[in-house]
Amino acid sequence: MAAKSPADGTPRRPVLPVSVRKIKDNAADWHNLMMKWERLNDNGFTVANKIVNMKISEQFPDNKWEIACDNGATEPEKPTPKYNEELDNCCAELLETLKHMTKIQLKMEKLTLTTKAICDLETFHHGAGSCTAPFFHTWPTPYFYEVSLKLSEMYKKELQLKQTIVQEIAHSADQDLMMVYLSSWLYQPYIENSSKLLLEAMLLETGHRQC
Repeated sequence: MAAKSPADGTPRRPVLPVSVRKIKDNAADWHNLMMKWERLNDNGFTVANKIVNMKISEQFPDNKWEIACDNGATEPEKPTPKYNEELDNCCAELLETLKHMTKIQLKMEKLTLTTKAICDLETFHHGAGSCTAPFFHTWPTPYFYEVSLKLSEMYKKELQLKQTIVQEIAHSADQDLMMVYLSSWLYQPYIENSSKLLLEAMLLETGHRQC
């Protein structure tokens, strides 16, 4: 009688299906990418704020323009713009921040496509319209895709806004418009408040967060 190997008598831990592991990994990746985005957003705002302050200082050095207007003088001749190395460095730094945010947004799109592929695989195995048991607690597989798609679209629109801000903020002569650019960068109008709730719900569903 053949002897049993030691492994035969050892109870094996259940192996998670590939789709389950991938969705769980995707949820963790969403968390990491969104946290990185927020750090970059804070850094970008600091740089953009410096750019606006430098632009305003160039336009109104020591408030001379305002004093001339108060004295009833004609509008002073605008000085020829000089090369500002610090401003140029800040613009380059903001552009670099945008490049990092672009990479993050592309990774978010890949996560969404991966989740869609998992949904398509489930449909192929079980048939369209059939109800399968949830991988985790309550979310059906397609809902992971819906949440990923919604988050991805938010960040895609926000990235497009930031691209416009980076292109225009150092070239604008309108102080009010520069303030709008700053506020838009900081408050990210296209990333809805629900994004954090969706992320937390996904982490809770996949076991990364505990009740």
